[in-house]
Amino acid sequence: MRIAQIAPLWERVPPPAYGGIELVVSLLTDELVRRGHEVTLFASGDSISLAKLESVHARALRLDPTVKEYQIYEMLQLSQVYQQAQDFDIIHSHMGCSALPYAPFVKTPTVHTLHGVFTPDNEKMFTHARRQPYVSISDAQREPKLGLNCISTVYNGIDVDSYKFYAQPGEPPYLAFLGRLSPEKGPHLAIEIAKRTGWKLKMAGKIDVVDREFYETQLRPHIDGQQIEYLGEANHVQKNTLMGNAVATLFPITWREPFGLVMVESMASGTPVIGMSLGSAPEVIAHGKSGFLCNTVDDCIEALSQIETIDRRACRQHVIDKFSVQKMTDGYEAAYRHVLGKRFSLSDRLASLLATSDHN
Repeated sequence: MRIAQIAPLWERVPPPAYGGIELVVSLLTDELVRRGHEVTLFASGDSISLAKLESVHARALRLDPTVKEYQIYEMLQLSQVYQQAQDFDIIHSHMGCSALPYAPFVKTPTVHTLHGVFTPDNEKMFTHARRQPYVSISDAQREPKLGLNCISTVYNGIDVDSYKFYAQPGEPPYLAFLGRLSPEKGPHLAIEIAKRTGWKLKMAGKIDVVDREFYETQLRPHIDGQQIEYLGEANHVQKNTLMGNAVATLFPITWREPFGLVMVESMASGTPVIGMSLGSAPEVIAHGKSGFLCNTVDDCIEALSQIETIDRRACRQHVIDKFSVQKMTDGYEAAYRHVLGKRFSLSDRLASLLATSDHN
């Protein structure tokens, strides 16, 4: 197949540190190339890929202080893609609802992966374009009230081999937290769990501008560099080391997480996850086998007392079975075939009807 992959321009593909969407796009794109597909990646110019790379800007927009209007570059990128639509069998957008207005005006079908969450504003656009084909990244992410044409759920995957397996946690023992330091990710709850149990907590993740006040008022006063330690942003190796050496990774989210790649990365390292049973967590964590699903902070504290019952090898096997890049790519190939099959079936039916009409 000739496939176009469209990635957000804000971050490089693959991301040097934090960037879940860009990591997924990178892994999927390279695996599709390895399987013999002809793939073009539309992303920032500093991206690294086995696919042909096309870009409207030389580097990730977040690294360029001269860029003031992100939307302009996004429009340029989408125009670049859809002007070449006839050169592809299928277009795969990872841009939320941004590609929806462009897709109906070309014959090449677009598959849209729903990486984010629905809001009162974007719901209007999704509802307007509800007949376009969508792929959800968890069943929990779907919003039945919108009536979207979700053709499948494809879980995000990782390159399991790139994660070192830790059969035992390191010494001295500690808990890990990895993710944006924002209210919905629950770092304040991770700190509460650590303080109430006496566990050492090591935290890593980026602080967005919108979350700076939350960090300064709710987190920073508790970070003493001893029991509660903040390590800044972490790259791939640092994340693997941080989670792999931990007794458990805390995932105390306060929102309907669409997927939560951190859970998968932790389990691939051998470390069980203690998470709130919200959003996709029940689909990602095998309760009692690769971690524990909880409803309250008290539940998380109780789960810590049972953490030694988890087999760390079973955590990694769970990821191999359900969340590998190969599994993810299988899912997307099936989605592409489904969309192309329906398209050709419709074309065949139209051609048959026209032939019958001409014959009569």
